[in-house]
Amino acid sequence: MGIGASIFLIAVGAILAFAVNYTLVGVDIQVVGWILMVVGVIGLIMTAFIWGPRRRAANSQVVTERRAYDDRGV
Repeated sequence: MGIGASIFLIAVGAILAFAVNYTLVGVDIQVVGWILMVVGVIGLIMTAFIWGPRRRAANSQVVTERRAYDDRGV
């Protein structure tokens, strides 16, 4: 799950938990909203801790370039 999907789940969950006053038989919409927000936060944390170090490690490598031939005309 990426950052965008996590933020989307948090937003949809907040809308369901705080802004919707609709009732379904056997389903509590507010609880579904809270569950979506928790899943979104967990996905955001997992994305930050799992994918974050990989991106930083790739940028920290220093590449040096050396010439393997001589430019003098022989």
